[in-house]
Amino acid sequence: MDKAQAIAMVGTMAEMQDHHNLQVHPQWREQGYAYYRAVWVECAELLDHFGWKWWKHQQPDLDQVKLEIVDIWHFGLSDLMRGSALDGNVADALLAAGEDAAGHDAEAFRLAVEDLARETLHTRGFAMAPFADVLSALPLPLDELFRMYVGKNVLNNFRQDHGYKTGEYRKLWNGREDNEHLVEVLNHLDCSPEQMPQTVYETLRTRYAIQ
Repeated sequence: MDKAQAIAMVGTMAEMQDHHNLQVHPQWREQGYAYYRAVWVECAELLDHFGWKWWKHQQPDLDQVKLEIVDIWHFGLSDLMRGSALDGNVADALLAAGEDAAGHDAEAFRLAVEDLARETLHTRGFAMAPFADVLSALPLPLDELFRMYVGKNVLNNFRQDHGYKTGEYRKLWNGREDNEHLVEVLNHLDCSPEQMPQTVYETLRTRYAIQ
């Protein structure tokens, strides 16, 4: 993947994030939302899915780990957009994270997640360098981050369309969380990138309707 493709992916994700944020609040940039707080809380949830307890057997749920990273990116991207810090350096960092991916090391990944949480709490903002380190340590290259981001963004919009803010939305479908359904949908997806948002949305709507 070259830099032009990376920049295009970042631009697409920014457009989708802006659309979702506008659903939450038409003036989302001026509301002072604590995106940094959402990031470090998601870091803790991520580690729970990955496993960190030495006193019991834990098997990493990598699908859910990746979705938690995507959740972090939703909030981080929003913070960058609000601060007008979305430039070519963001694409460079994401692209380099995939190219510099090291062999999987569980403890190195945990430490990278903790570094991201610590930097987030220290600055009360979002920094690309520790986030890129998390991507590299898993690893999660840009093309996969993009695919999963589009899927999770569609799910977030689906939630809003079905009463997430008003409390009407049901997150459990037939005994499984909607994130689990999303992973299954993405793993069986067979369509072009342009068709992906609409295809994912319609598949989720079908599953939600028959619960």
